[in-house]
Amino acid sequence: MSMLVGGIFTMFDVSASALRAERARMNVHANNLANINTTRDENGNPNPYTRKRVFFQEGAPEITGSPRLGVRVAKVEEDYETQYQMKYEPTHPDAIQEGEWAGYVKLPNVHVAVEMVDMMMASRAYEANLTTMDTAKQMHQGALRIIA
Repeated sequence: MSMLVGGIFTMFDVSASALRAERARMNVHANNLANINTTRDENGNPNPYTRKRVFFQEGAPEITGSPRLGVRVAKVEEDYETQYQMKYEPTHPDAIQEGEWAGYVKLPNVHVAVEMVDMMMASRAYEANLTTMDTAKQMHQGALRIIA
């Protein structure tokens, strides 16, 4: 499929959709890191924060004008596959009081290394799309110089 399907600025539109998607991905990872020690839910109950994950989907028609060009965030959902962390801290106000896990605190399923690697990947993808936009700009300028 030709990149000129949607017009001369299609390359910019496709990269812009990717920039928007990667920015959303970085925001989710930043939010995960910000909640790495959150042991209570919004109602104040001892229920740790659950890590969020971002899923992309092909197409960004609101930007590119085509359902097949670009990328968008399909959904952001909670990660119930990654295990919550358990830390022995009997003086913590949210420590489990009885049973086999007595004295342990259930912490979020957020791991700094995973979040940082994911943020670096999103940052690199963001940079790659900025480079693509710059290259497209140079190509357009070159074409205009040839025409003029």
